[in-house]
Amino acid sequence: MGFEGKVAFVTGGGSGIGAECVRRFADLGAYVVAADINAENVAKVAADAGDNVRGVQMDVTDPDAVAATIADITATEGALHVAVNNAGITGELAPTHELSIEAFRRAIDINLAGVFHGMRAEIPAIINSGGGVIVNTASVAAASGYPYAAAYCASKHGVLGLTRAAGVEYAQAGVRVVAVGPGAIDTPMTRAAPPEVAKAAIEMAPAKRPGRPEEVAAAICFLASPEASFITGSYHAVDGGYLAQ
Repeated sequence: MGFEGKVAFVTGGGSGIGAECVRRFADLGAYVVAADINAENVAKVAADAGDNVRGVQMDVTDPDAVAATIADITATEGALHVAVNNAGITGELAPTHELSIEAFRRAIDINLAGVFHGMRAEIPAIINSGGGVIVNTASVAAASGYPYAAAYCASKHGVLGLTRAAGVEYAQAGVRVVAVGPGAIDTPMTRAAPPEVAKAAIEMAPAKRPGRPEEVAAAICFLASPEASFITGSYHAVDGGYLAQ
């Protein structure tokens, strides 16, 4: 499952699942460009991951910045083969009728529009590189409803729709598009949630433990590898059995 000679791009690469993807792709031989809105975090991840990783500061809600980053990758590295659109937030937790307009828009802008901005720039770059894979980080909330998380659920359902549509569109163009659906994973984003929310999410899964970022990164790397060559347009839960109930 090596990625020698391949160029990978990971958003939200400064922490959590994204940082683990950066490390794992690098360990498997890829040259990795890690992007994050937090320049300090992504610089540290890149420095720790080795010489074949560089970090860039980027805001996924800015389509021009995303396009410029992808253009820079193809100009500097000569190609783009794998893209992981992972940046996201939980956002405001509130009953739907009390959710602020600003919080709803922010979740959609980062979690959904951010993935679209990435795909819009990545797809032509990957086609021009001879083909490759896009992996979008959705959530178990892309396939179920979570109370008090309407904006998050809506955004992640949207990510799944984007994934399926693009998977169908580009199946014959050499671009596979898939989504992963993490459950309760031990990341800074999860730790920032109210303790009762995090505890409930863990207890709802049959595994009765939080997942580890490296477990999600392992699934992402498999889906991005040639071993998954007949998998596209699909959704893959990494959730400790939550959606099986």
